[in-house]
Amino acid sequence: MQLYHHPYSLDSQKVRLALEEYNIDYTSYHVNPLTGKNMESSFFRMNPSARLPVFQNGSHIIFNTIEIIQEVDEWMHKIQDWNPKIFTLSHIPERYRLFVSKFIRRVVIARMAESPNLASIYHLKLRDAYETEDKLKDPDVLKQNEECLIRLLDEVEMQLSNSAYLAGEHFTMADATLIPVLARIMLLNLEHEYIFIRPKVAEYWKTMKQRPSYRKVIGRYFTGWRKYKILSKTIFFLCIRSVLKKY
Repeated sequence: MQLYHHPYSLDSQKVRLALEEYNIDYTSYHVNPLTGKNMESSFFRMNPSARLPVFQNGSHIIFNTIEIIQEVDEWMHKIQDWNPKIFTLSHIPERYRLFVSKFIRRVVIARMAESPNLASIYHLKLRDAYETEDKLKDPDVLKQNEECLIRLLDEVEMQLSNSAYLAGEHFTMADATLIPVLARIMLLNLEHEYIFIRPKVAEYWKTMKQRPSYRKVIGRYFTGWRKYKILSKTIFFLCIRSVLKKY
């Protein structure tokens, strides 16, 4: 079994946490979307959405996060309804965000030229990139996205007042889908605004960070200088490729 993912991909984190909790053996392949590796024709043929993660077991390929986890409940759908991409991009300095966005668009255009038979699908990704930029300019979209997150965290706070975990007294896949959301908030240095003002969520978050699965999937990349290692390498890579015009 192979999993194509990236350490900073929120959906990838959800799936990897589930695999680690169940002690399922799999081969890990890193695919960096910031450098356009998910736009390579070999990956694109396997997954035309170009989204991460992708789980492959022989000829069976799945790229829907909830289907990969194979555990559907109310909490997982609530968490999945929130769009972390809009939230994340809206909290990144505009000049960095636009630099990466421009690079990705050029990667897509280059891949279209290399694989004309996939041009129509690549075009959809190009359109999606422009639509995302338009959404980030719309204050109503940003407000709705933040309100969705706040509602989710408020409901989690209420639930944790009655149980140790999200779906009861034992860790479930609902927790595996929530942990990356809290980790994303931490990565953006917004813990005080969204986590610490909710005592039960803050206590839960402290407990979750002690789990072996968290340490292996997320903690090893988010602790101290490691928090910036992948981002620094990616930015350096993008700068060199942009200067050389190699997309």
